[in-house]
Order: sequence, then structure tokens, then C-alpha cells
Amino acid sequence: MTKQTLMTPGPVPLPPEVLDVLALPMEHHRTPEFIALFARVLENLRQVFATNERAFIHTSTGSGGMESALVNCISPGDHVVAVVSGKFGERWADMAETFGARVTRVSVAWGRVVQVEDVRRAMTPETVAVITQACETSTGVLHPIRELAQVVSPTKALFIVDAITALGALPMPMDEWDIDVMIGGSQKAFMLPTGLSFIAFSKKAWARVETCKTPRFYFDIRAERDANEKGESYFSTPVTHIRALDAVLKIFLDRGMHKVHERIAALSRATLVAAREMGLQVLSEVPSPSVTALLVPEGVDSQKVRSHMEKTAGVIVMGGQDQLKTKIVRIGHMGAISDEDMVVTLRSLVQAIAAQKPDAISDAALSRALDEARKILEATPAVLVDSRRST
Repeated sequence: MTKQTLMTPGPVPLPPEVLDVLALPMEHHRTPEFIALFARVLENLRQVFATNERAFIHTSTGSGGMESALVNCISPGDHVVAVVSGKFGERWADMAETFGARVTRVSVAWGRVVQVEDVRRAMTPETVAVITQACETSTGVLHPIRELAQVVSPTKALFIVDAITALGALPMPMDEWDIDVMIGGSQKAFMLPTGLSFIAFSKKAWARVETCKTPRFYFDIRAERDANEKGESYFSTPVTHIRALDAVLKIFLDRGMHKVHERIAALSRATLVAAREMGLQVLSEVPSPSVTALLVPEGVDSQKVRSHMEKTAGVIVMGGQDQLKTKIVRIGHMGAISDEDMVVTLRSLVQAIAAQKPDAISDAALSRALDEARKILEATPAVLVDSRRST
């Protein structure tokens, strides 16, 4: 198999420790050893959320975690304010309507940041929840989560945050910021295969969970809570994923979450600085550290750029969706990414653009971009790539 450089916003490259754990023989989830591991995972996961409440694991994609937040906290007929700034905001608002919520959409141009005052104006005394992405993955935008929480927290409404492309990638302390429900996903900063979603509820949210009238079965968090108290999961336990999550959480806590955040931020800065040197524009008004969305030059098709990068260099990036389908490339900064991975990606991007527009980026601009990127990266250890080394 040709070596690939995976630079997408999910899935992401996995550290060697995680690959080793995923290759272990199967074990039963009722053994004393696994029960102890499961308890440790739930406790350590809570620390990543930075909450004193329980954290939970669903066997689902991130969208399952988003559905769990809705069915456990929002009843049919409830008024919900939804920030819609990209593909995943659209999906969540649609999902809320599917379960009978009355949704007011705060629509934001793709690439722009939601204005706190627009959310405040959309809320009414009847609003029971405000839902938003922390990072809208389709555009790479980082929304002002702490400021939004300050608007929602004094009201009866819950502040529910899809942090799937943010949790573990950047500081977002749930309790300190008054986030009522927060969701994560395994294939992002948690450096696992797709298949797990993570969720935690504040005390304010738990009160709503107990009275919510939406039918729920698979995602009934009360049943999961009761099972967890016995050292079990409510449905079949994904043993391989849970064991690998244990390895990831050990990396996080041994290395320090701040070191993980610093490395992801450095990869983001390196990309942004390189883009500036190459004359490429960033789509996002406020770029998230976890993913960068770059506009390709006029007359260049980003779908062809992606294909060229994959075929000629084995570099995998993502493109845009809907109206951005041929206009952007999205480069992820999460996972076990080395300095060289970043350099190869930038060089491959320029070569792919040149295949369509030879004079778009000069050799001198590329050289300056790579020099500036290297300076940033060399100043921040690749803690996820080198996680077996002593520090």
C-alpha cells in the first residue's frame, strides 16, 4: 500500500500506541480487567471535558452524539435557536425539527462567525436550548463559545455545543464556560477510528433530561448512566475502541492537554502563515486551530487539486461542500502529524495548484512559506508523533 499522508479534519493519523492497541486480541467486556479499564476511561474522559459531571460514550458517529443531546434535552414543541453557519449546522437544525422542535435559525454566511447579539435577539422567554457548533467543520470557523454561553447561561435555556472538531483540540472547559451539553467524536482530536461519540451534561441539563418527553431508546442517557454505575455500557461494548481510547487518554494526561493544544495550534499557525506567504486566502473569519479552509486561486478547481495531491504525493486533504465544493481545500491539524507531514502537504498543494495554473504561486513564495512554517513547527514538539519518547 502506498504511504499516505492523512491531513483531513477527520479521520486523522493515529499514534503508534493506538495502532498497537487496536491490533490486540479480543477480550470480553465482563472481565475484571476490562471493567477496571472502562471505569478509568470514563474518569479520564471527564477530565478532557473539564467537568465535575459524568462523561458518556455512545457507539455512534458524532451525529449520534448530536442526536443524543437533542432527544435527552428537547421535547416536541420546544423552541430551539440553532446557529447555522455551514453543513453541520444545517444538519443539526434539521435534526431538531425532525424531533418536533420549533427551530429559529440564526443563519451565518459560510466562513463568517456568528454574532452574539444575533443569538440574543433570536432567543425568547420560551427558548429551551441554543445549539451551535464550536468549530463548523465545513468552513473551519471557530465560533465565540464562551461569549455565547454568557448570553444563554442566565436564562432557562440550555447551551448545547457540538464540539466534535474542538474537544481535545483546543481549550473548551465545560464547567468553567457554563456549557450545558458538549459533544465530541472519536475520529478527530481523540485519534481513533470513527465509531464513538462522547457527551456530558451539566446539572442544569440533567434536570431537563429527567423531564424530557421525546421518545428515546438507544440514546437514552439515563439508561447509560445506570449501566455505567455497574461498570458496564448499556448496549454492546466496543472493546477495541475503548481500549484504544484508554491509550489516547493516557497520552493526553501524561503529556498534558496544554501540550496537545499547543501542537495543534502550531500546525494551524504554520498553515496560516504559509498561506499568507503563498498569497492564498483563508475562508474562515476566525480560523479554528483544528482545521484550516483555504480558498484556491480563481480558475482553479479544488476537487482537481485534491485528486492531484492524492495521486502524485499520497496527501489526503478535504474539499468543500455544496457551494464551496470546488472552491476550498480543508487541511486538518489533529492527530499524529509530523513536521515533515506538514511540509509535504504544503509543497503538494502548490504543485497541485500549478498543474491547473502554473504561475499562481512562485517558487520563491513556496520557499518562504516552507521556511516560515518550519520555524513555527520546530518551536513546538510533535508530542503526538513522539509520544513514546520521554520528555
